[in-house]
Amino acid sequence: MGRYLIRRVLQFIPVFIGATFLIYALVFALPGDPIRALGGDKPLSNSVVAALEDRYNLNDPLLIQYGKYIGVVPDDKRGFSGILQGDLGENFRGRQVADIVSERLPVTVKLATTAFVFEIILGLIAGILAGLRRGGFLDNLVLVSTVAVISIPSLVTGFLAQIVFGVELRWLPVSGIQSGWTSYVMPGIVLASLSLAYIARLTRTSLVENLRADYVRTATAKGLTRGRVVGVHTLRNSLIPVVTFLAVDLGGLMGGAIITETIFNLPGLGRAVYNAIFAQEGTTVVGIVSFLVFVYMTANLIVDFAYAALDPRIRYE
Repeated sequence: MGRYLIRRVLQFIPVFIGATFLIYALVFALPGDPIRALGGDKPLSNSVVAALEDRYNLNDPLLIQYGKYIGVVPDDKRGFSGILQGDLGENFRGRQVADIVSERLPVTVKLATTAFVFEIILGLIAGILAGLRRGGFLDNLVLVSTVAVISIPSLVTGFLAQIVFGVELRWLPVSGIQSGWTSYVMPGIVLASLSLAYIARLTRTSLVENLRADYVRTATAKGLTRGRVVGVHTLRNSLIPVVTFLAVDLGGLMGGAIITETIFNLPGLGRAVYNAIFAQEGTTVVGIVSFLVFVYMTANLIVDFAYAALDPRIRYE
């Protein structure tokens, strides 16, 4: 297991560098001049534009720019300083991207945690009930409702939730974070809705398949109770694909909240990326997305080691 851990950690480096290079190349290959966009309707002088382009290495070839950004090529102003050293760079207004991340991260973490809790609890309960009552009313209800949720975009779901639960019923705040944790309930449910539907269907399918397995019939023939057969044997094996999806989805919740945070006016990382795209702040976009890539990869590493707790047959070879 120790060798497996070392191997997986070492795989972080090439995967992370490759992912961040693609992000950097795509962002800085977009048309437009971010430096001239700083002036808005009042154009900057050529000397100011030249100074800013030199400061942010925009005159260098793409590979040199990226090398300086991640910290493997020395910068005349900062030396070896970049993502690999924990420096996410600074935007075109001189503010450190790491400061933006630290300021916005708590909001996104609260939103993602709320959504994660909702999708785990509601998704697992719905999937387990549907799987145990295959072909019954609850099973059909879960299948129909999940298809409906998957078919409706989160943009529509968010606005409908605001109108119904915020404006008409006044149960929850419509937007902002002034009301504490209650401000995250409605956006958390909206953000979790799609993943919740997938978890319910995945749990249901996996549970139905495992209930037909030989080891379940053997355990039942030995006289084990229905609760022990399902709870100890069947459910543990059924949760393996669900745990895989949850690990992947955790990174998705952290980085895919752009629409939700914008609808509900939450000042999180998603909203920061949204604002940075419109302001052509490429460094901010790359820095935040690179941070989210790191979170995503870490979550996948953790789930690999969670497999052994769910299924002792899995070995790290």
